[in-house]
Amino acid sequence: MEIDLHRLPEMLGHVPVVPVSARKRTGLDVLMHAVVHHYEEGPQGVVVTYTRGLENKIAKTEEALRARYGEMENMRWHAVKMLEWDEEVMRDHPVDLAGIADVSYEKQIINEKYDYIEEIIRECLFNKEERSAWTDRVDRYLTHPVLGIPIFLGIMALVFFLTFTVGDFLKGYFELGLELFSAKTLAALEAMDVAPWLISLIVDGVVAGVGGILTFLPNIFILFLALAFLEDSGYMSRVAYVMNETMGMVGLSGKAFLPMLLGFGCTVPAIMATRALESRKDRLRTILITPFMSCSARLPIYVLFADVFFGDRALFVAYSLYLIGLVVAILVALVVYKTSDGSYDNILLIELPEYKTPNARTVAIYVWEKVKDYLTKAGTTIFVASIILWFVLNTGPGGFMADVSESFAAMIGRFLVPFLASAGLGQWQIAVALISGISAKEVVVSSFSVLYGIGNINSAGGMAELGNILAGAGFTGLNAYALMVFCLLYTPCIATIATIRRETGSVKWTAGMVVFQLILAWAAATAVFQLGSLLCA
Repeated sequence: MEIDLHRLPEMLGHVPVVPVSARKRTGLDVLMHAVVHHYEEGPQGVVVTYTRGLENKIAKTEEALRARYGEMENMRWHAVKMLEWDEEVMRDHPVDLAGIADVSYEKQIINEKYDYIEEIIRECLFNKEERSAWTDRVDRYLTHPVLGIPIFLGIMALVFFLTFTVGDFLKGYFELGLELFSAKTLAALEAMDVAPWLISLIVDGVVAGVGGILTFLPNIFILFLALAFLEDSGYMSRVAYVMNETMGMVGLSGKAFLPMLLGFGCTVPAIMATRALESRKDRLRTILITPFMSCSARLPIYVLFADVFFGDRALFVAYSLYLIGLVVAILVALVVYKTSDGSYDNILLIELPEYKTPNARTVAIYVWEKVKDYLTKAGTTIFVASIILWFVLNTGPGGFMADVSESFAAMIGRFLVPFLASAGLGQWQIAVALISGISAKEVVVSSFSVLYGIGNINSAGGMAELGNILAGAGFTGLNAYALMVFCLLYTPCIATIATIRRETGSVKWTAGMVVFQLILAWAAATAVFQLGSLLCA
């Protein structure tokens, strides 16, 4: 494609134009030079000319504003915002617009702005038709009202297929490295005649807990790599468009699905992304359902228990949990919508960019940031949680305990067993692991490693040992699936809870959401276990 850099400034009212390429990283020096050079010339801008009817309304609104506030700055901008019913502008400069703006003209204004943009593009951009035609041909299927959602689910299934198959292949090398490191650490500590309790803390607590999480790094890497490709190619905005009708049934627009998509990576930025929603009511409802998306922190739980109890069907079991999270989120939104006032704004204004080959640098930055966050969490939150868990497992009312069944952890776990038994989770070790998972969901896996004294829980030998221990306690695949459902739906991590508190500005609302998710997780896990028990009887 080519841009006419002589015609474009004319179309923009002689505003200077500097070509910049983010992909090639060129033009920034020239741009900054132009900014400095034109700084003292004063503001320059483009004045969009609307249709005659809309221009008349803008002129009348300007007269009303001038009569009330005098010659204010940016008079035309305020008038346009008044016609769009912008809440902040109307609150700051209240004026009677009866007979002028009895309804919002936001959609019409935006459409005419895009018409103006299209006119500029037609005048200044050449050789675009071939790229646009190719995008339109692909969108016939990807944004199809019937085929769009099945295609999206199929693409996500492919993502998780790669996450499991390729990720598990690479994970084997990490397991070998962890086994070697653990053995070398144990030998070095014994050679230095370190106290047995300290050896246990380092090898059984820190190395087993943190190392067990690091072995899932290949799976996490593949997941984020696939999501980065989908996002940078331009597909993710299509998902919001495709889901608009479905989300509309539950009182939300397709724009609310974008934070939910981010939730597949991490819930914290997903919650923060709800700021893009105009209505506080929509933001709260989206915040309520976003944690039900399976974030990357839950992936180690799915990988471990699906591999241990379901073998060749592990991929389908893990994928089903992602679908359950999506279905539960939509059902919860539907219930909230039906029990509220039942009103919502279903206008979806979103750009559908042309498809492009993902930029290697952009993808690399995205993946590195996500992997770095994962490694940082392993070196901080999970490290501290592993140490704390080791101490509560090895200490009791009488000090250090040789028998973990007499420890503080066992006491806490036994207190919760009666509440979890109906969900098939009636072992104190599981209760302790679930509590520790509130610090970070990955800690559930490291907790099982520490609780059962399995050095490399993610290796073939470690998984076999865990399966034998749990099977000896009557823990079956049905129990494992109930556990994964519980981990999917129950209270999010501490970082997410803090983010929800900050975004909502309400401790009461946040606490209520935490309690609601706990109850829902228990109810869903109980339903899975009880119905499964009846079917298997």
